[in-house]
Amino acid sequence: MAEKFQVVVIGGGPGGYVCAIRLAQLGLKTACIEARGSLGGTCLNVGCIPSKSLLNLSEEFHKVKNLSNKGIEIGDVKLNLPKMMKSKDKAVDTLTKGVEFLLKKNKVTYFKGFGSFKSNDEILIKDNQNKEISIMSEKTVIATGSVPVSLPGIEIDEKVIISSTGAIKLERVPKKMVVIGGGYIGLEMGSVWSRLGSEVQVVEFLDHITPGMDKEISTEFMKILKKQGIKFSMQNKVETIKKTKSGAVVSTIDKDGKKNDFECDVALISVGRKPNTDGLNLEALGIELDEKERIKTDKSFRTNIENIFAIGDVISGPMLAHKAEDEGIAVAENIVGQSGHVNYDTIPGVIYTTPEVASIGKTEEQLKELNVKYKIGKFSFMANSRAKAIDDAEGFVKILADETTDKVLGAHIIGPHAGELIAEIGVAMEFGASSEDIARTCHAHPTFSEAVKEAALSVDKRAIHS
Repeated sequence: MAEKFQVVVIGGGPGGYVCAIRLAQLGLKTACIEARGSLGGTCLNVGCIPSKSLLNLSEEFHKVKNLSNKGIEIGDVKLNLPKMMKSKDKAVDTLTKGVEFLLKKNKVTYFKGFGSFKSNDEILIKDNQNKEISIMSEKTVIATGSVPVSLPGIEIDEKVIISSTGAIKLERVPKKMVVIGGGYIGLEMGSVWSRLGSEVQVVEFLDHITPGMDKEISTEFMKILKKQGIKFSMQNKVETIKKTKSGAVVSTIDKDGKKNDFECDVALISVGRKPNTDGLNLEALGIELDEKERIKTDKSFRTNIENIFAIGDVISGPMLAHKAEDEGIAVAENIVGQSGHVNYDTIPGVIYTTPEVASIGKTEEQLKELNVKYKIGKFSFMANSRAKAIDDAEGFVKILADETTDKVLGAHIIGPHAGELIAEIGVAMEFGASSEDIARTCHAHPTFSEAVKEAALSVDKRAIHS
């Protein structure tokens, strides 16, 4: 007899394992199926965590090489890439084992294998030795995440033509790397290899990097990255990538019809991701997809099949681990009759380069499109005493508030610790705060967070230090 569960979660990434834990906390007999062989999904295994480890390590390497400028004299600094990769792998291994412990602690049954629907209440699990078992489920949550996409006719081999997965596993520093796509992932990985000694060339189809970001921040970000030595070729469409004996040639055509060839050791394709739903057998159940092949859901994350739900990268919205986590908790609470919800207006986005870039809420461009009248407050880190004291003063804080009510509508930060500083704005927005609420909150001195307070003061043109 097949084992029966009240809820089965297919996918053990940030959305899936968090959902499974919350379901178990709510008293339901829960199972979690993961095909990778280790929990944590793309984020923990080949995404957020290993890339942040390499971003940190490459930044440390870059800083040490330049310490003599600050009066700290050291000998020759050498890169030991295999050791750096081991450090990254150790962080990943520790965290994946930690997630497995959390499932066990919360009495979630963990199945290692590929899950697919046999019917709407029966799930087939095939392990890595092709052994199959079936389990029964009253309700199922699909949380299988996303996978990188390539360009038409271009095959990713993860050696010369790579995705972000290959970019965190390179065995040597490429002399030249071409990054195709100027979004979050491409710029993060480009930054890593640039610091470690690669000549990095970014090729972007649009006329600006980081699509969807506030344009003023995007422009400043590109300026800073150029100063760091990263090169940009904008409004270039990739036609072909051809492998050579020494690497590859990326051929593009620009907005004026001019053809350009970029020779490189490695070409990183970073043009987006798509829902990972292949092999789930959704078509047999008649689960509806939208035009981007994402699973359609209602506000409760329910699909058109009554007992099947979906969260994370397989549904609409930003493909972010923390968005998936919030949805995982919300769907679990909805399943037991509570009122789980996600406020999509307060989901932050962060780029973990140096400086960091973070945003939450609406951009200026979106407010203009919506005909919302707004005020702007800005404050430069050049005028922040903590940032100046440690010589880390590039960037600024920008707060957008409603012209009439002063309610904070969005915030955009480029500068030191932007990913941490944005959380204050998130809390403020969740409680419907005004810019004056932030401005009247006492911030410790000297801290980077004072730049947030000063930007809030600047909304009403009363910043003190600028």
